[in-house]
Amino acid sequence: MVARAERDGLTHLEFAHLLIAEQAQQRRERAIARRIKDAGFRELCTLAGFDWDFNKTINRVQIEELATAAFIGRQDNLVIVGQSGVGKSRIIQSVGQAGCVVGYRVCYTTSAGLLAKLIASLADQTLPKCVRRYARYDLLIIDEFGFDKIERSETPQAANLLYKIIDARTERSTALVTNIDFDAWGEYLGDPPLAMAFLDRVVDGAIILKIKGRSYRAHRAGAKVETPAK
Repeated sequence: MVARAERDGLTHLEFAHLLIAEQAQQRRERAIARRIKDAGFRELCTLAGFDWDFNKTINRVQIEELATAAFIGRQDNLVIVGQSGVGKSRIIQSVGQAGCVVGYRVCYTTSAGLLAKLIASLADQTLPKCVRRYARYDLLIIDEFGFDKIERSETPQAANLLYKIIDARTERSTALVTNIDFDAWGEYLGDPPLAMAFLDRVVDGAIILKIKGRSYRAHRAGAKVETPAK
């Protein structure tokens, strides 16, 4: 740094400004890395490497607007609906990581993972603390909602536990990623009235993104099968 200042002929004041700016940038980068790590994403990805040409039906403009994280600032909810393999998880994790970059606190979890944490907290009598923890994030991403059937026979209160989180986040953004459409929520949760309450809390006024098209996962798997062994 000193050698650079001497080479460029910087004054003491200019050198001080440069030093402060570089230190601030380093702190910013460390803070971003910490937020991304704390969010618990399953994979680190950005929209820069997303294959937009594979599925022409995906609204690129809308997704890139979501990646500005403006919806988090507005405290809007986001619901992404689509069959397995169309890129929902990749998109939401890219959006979530973009939110971390601009300073928001984000938490990524699957529906099953969240439910497991809630059931464990119910068992050790820390449920209120657990609910408060999930309520404080600027953006809570719940992936794979509807992916696994809720076993109400094993945990009768499962759907109610999930609802507690949704209800506690009325002043925060929640992103729900699901492979089942809204009319199937009642069957999935096993409680039609509760499903209506879910819809009221999450979907009403939310940004709805429905993704259709071919499966990236199936395409990649097929390409591997067709590749001859060396």
